[in-house]
Amino acid sequence: MTQPLTQDRAHAAIRSALRGFATGADLESLDPGENLREALELDSFDFQTFVERLSGTLGRRIEESDYGKLSTVDSTTEFLIARGR
Repeated sequence: MTQPLTQDRAHAAIRSALRGFATGADLESLDPGENLREALELDSFDFQTFVERLSGTLGRRIEESDYGKLSTVDSTTEFLIARGR
């Protein structure tokens, strides 16, 4: 049985999924309510890569209909925790 996804684990997964798109300092200073695509200047390909990496964390596909729930660190955290149970 896998452990439930905690807020700390979700944040770590988000930082890991964004690695290469932003520096560690940029990620640490990112406002949790700020739009990720705008703040980190993610294009469509970058965002798709981010989603694929998060899918790996969850162990299942994230549907395109859920992409809107991945717009900020806060909303992505909530999504991951809800899906990671």
